[in-house]
Amino acid sequence: MPATDHIPPTRLSAFTLTELLIALVIVGVLVYLALPDYSQVVANAKATEAKLQLEHVYSLETTHFYERSRYSADLAEIGFQQQRLMSEGGNANYRVEVVSAGAKEFLARATAVADFDQDGVFNVWEIDQEKGLSEVVKD
Repeated sequence: MPATDHIPPTRLSAFTLTELLIALVIVGVLVYLALPDYSQVVANAKATEAKLQLEHVYSLETTHFYERSRYSADLAEIGFQQQRLMSEGGNANYRVEVVSAGAKEFLARATAVADFDQDGVFNVWEIDQEKGLSEVVKD
């Protein structure tokens, strides 16, 4: 007998195109519902960077105060180096600055350079000489 293509006498069980499309729609709806929760988790995780950077500035400012009896408005003077920002091709999500500094007090701020949850609001954190860390603008 010559070799010919053989058609199986029974049908193979498989999903229909309609069943696959319905499954994809269900998965899409579930992803759409879960996405806002995920973006908030990402925003909270990135806010940890701001908190750590500001606590580092607090530590450097405290050391500077003990050595010179005043706080400094210059980050370089206290030894803080700003990492390259994401907007400049780096990894840092927050720009850190000293807003005010004097003989008895200082205020440092970390401002997000990206809108993490795409709502038009940029996250801002502040810390003072009492280590009062607070979120000034929520993202």
